[in-house]
Amino acid sequence: MQPTFLCHHAWPHPPGNNSHKPLFILKLSYLILSILSLSITARTLACDLCGFYKPQLEVTHETPLRFYTGASEQFTHFGTDRLNGKKVNNPTGQYLDSSNTQIVFGTTFFDNRIALQVNVPLIYRSFKRPEGYDIQHGTESGVGDVSLLANYVVFRKDALFRESGGGLAKEGNTSHQRVEPDLTATLNLTAGLKFPTGDSSRIKEEFNEGEVEGAPPSGIHGHDLALGTGSYDGVFGAQFFARYQAVFLQADAQFTWRGQGRYSYRYANDFSWSGGPGVYLFRRNGNSLGLQCALSGETKGTDTFLGESATDTGTTSLYLGPRMIASFGRVAGEIGVDLPGLMHTTSFQTTPNYRIRAGLTIRF
Repeated sequence: MQPTFLCHHAWPHPPGNNSHKPLFILKLSYLILSILSLSITARTLACDLCGFYKPQLEVTHETPLRFYTGASEQFTHFGTDRLNGKKVNNPTGQYLDSSNTQIVFGTTFFDNRIALQVNVPLIYRSFKRPEGYDIQHGTESGVGDVSLLANYVVFRKDALFRESGGGLAKEGNTSHQRVEPDLTATLNLTAGLKFPTGDSSRIKEEFNEGEVEGAPPSGIHGHDLALGTGSYDGVFGAQFFARYQAVFLQADAQFTWRGQGRYSYRYANDFSWSGGPGVYLFRRNGNSLGLQCALSGETKGTDTFLGESATDTGTTSLYLGPRMIASFGRVAGEIGVDLPGLMHTTSFQTTPNYRIRAGLTIRF
């Protein structure tokens, strides 16, 4: 379940007569924007029913309670047929276009070290697939599975503060004229619960599925089109971010534990991760622009249906692509493209050609 996701920023330069209070707020505002980009990745990192958008806010002692809202979009085009991981012909041109838009509402408290947020996914899917000797076109749309997430900042460190006169201080409280720390590191833990609010009725197709001899196989099934899993699922994750001057490193991981769903169908547990190095191209006066090389992956076992393994549902994938991050005052966002580098699947499946992700967060 994501936003709680989180990381990247640019430091504003305070006036020479500023007090500790505004400097401290500005410093931590920089930290949160950094964290934002990391969170976006985790949020919509994996499959549409797995990823969650999670933006994290700065840790500041000035405001005991703060609110934020955001939205993210993950668009995935599935158009490559694979048999046990190997590409095969797609004579019918079957495809699945999946759009998952997540609306986020959250608040932070306990000096902003703890955040609670609600994710509401809005899903739209269009598809074309063979049904025996016929070709079927269709769409599915509606609210997906709503999730409740909690994020806790377990560690954060700022060091090597630059002073306005050009000096360098090891600790943040040694100078009234510091501009920003050269070194920043944070570690966040996330836990949450996903509720079965999305329509899972498409899963009922599994009762009637069967191959027609001589007809092309379908790689798009009811479990691919369902808007929800029909189960209560637990989500656990961790996010790490470190920056030295203009260079940063981000990493996050998420494990989704699936409960028993409707229609005797249980989606398999899922583990996803993302990370990579990046550099800020621009950072000044509270605004920033960064570029990251993002590597992400997912591994998922086979689902179970009526107590037996659904052999066409297991996957292990690896993606690589660029990600741009930006922040302007209280607004921060990101956009990235994921291209599959490795894709191993069990049995016959229609797999992604590419994935586009974007997110925007506003803090109040």
